[in-house]
Amino acid sequence: MTGDLETLFGIDAPIVLGPFGGMSSIPLTASISEAGGLGSFGLYGYPGERIRETAAALRAATGRPFALNLWLPTGDEVEPGDTDLARARAAIAPLLGAAGVAPPPLPESFLPPLDEQLDAVWDAAPAALSVVFGVPAAETVAEAHRRGIRVVGTATSVAEAVALAAGGVDAIVASGAEAAGHRVSFLRRAEESLVGTVALVPQVVDAVDVPVIAAGGIADRRGVAAAFALGAAGVQVGSAFLRTRQSAASEAHRTALRAAADTDTVLTRAMSGRLARGIPNRAVRAIEEADAVAPFPAQNWLTAVFRAAAPNDADLISMWAGQAAGLSRSEDAEEVFAELAAGIPARPH
Repeated sequence: MTGDLETLFGIDAPIVLGPFGGMSSIPLTASISEAGGLGSFGLYGYPGERIRETAAALRAATGRPFALNLWLPTGDEVEPGDTDLARARAAIAPLLGAAGVAPPPLPESFLPPLDEQLDAVWDAAPAALSVVFGVPAAETVAEAHRRGIRVVGTATSVAEAVALAAGGVDAIVASGAEAAGHRVSFLRRAEESLVGTVALVPQVVDAVDVPVIAAGGIADRRGVAAAFALGAAGVQVGSAFLRTRQSAASEAHRTALRAAADTDTVLTRAMSGRLARGIPNRAVRAIEEADAVAPFPAQNWLTAVFRAAAPNDADLISMWAGQAAGLSRSEDAEEVFAELAAGIPARPH
């Protein structure tokens, strides 16, 4: 590992907000940037114009550095009409009924083109572009660097980290299996890439020559101190911030996170078609019992219909949560940030 995150991103503390794809908020992202960390905003599914509007809102909320996050296509995504969704539709029919919505017609496409999203990111000029599910193309890295934008990749294994470093990224998030949300594996199946944070981080640190950001199972000063002891240059934290009032999580989701110490999280493909960690509920159990999960992103589009219609129904939403969610005691983002910052070891200047 070489360099530090403060210099790399122009921030005061090496604390990065986890980018919540589909659940990011302007207030939370801005609050982390204002506190001196790197606020991040997940752009999953955002077309170009919405990215530009989001970046403008962030600029209005904070003058500090922030990151924008994109999902890279892996090549296994399906398009409308590519696959028979009859069984998946039947499995979610009771859930649509519970939410009081009708089965949706197929859209023209499930996701906007990556090129359209990148063009908007270039216009937005964030301090960093972070990516998940792969190694960014050489031309993407080159264009980002030409514009003064740092590039951050995400790895769930040493091999993925090595591939990202070879691809020219400026920093790597080493995401342990404890982390909330999607497992962003891209070299092997997600089920075969479930290395824990304590095992993953030091091996990645030894294997690459760019700063490593530890993620997964970090929710208080103890986790931060442990990450630095393992050789990380900083931490990325999701669940502890997701439960705060500044996040876009619904009250039902935040309530579940507050009780997470007594709730086991599970890894499931039920809600999106890709493996993700969250708190199980009626929707997850019903879809898994039916054994009828459509490929990504078709499954994510199907479940989004009842999730959007019932955002405060804990039985019908995606309740992403990491294994350490129960460690966070605060519902204010600034308080969570201060708790995390207390774990940063003193370093010579």
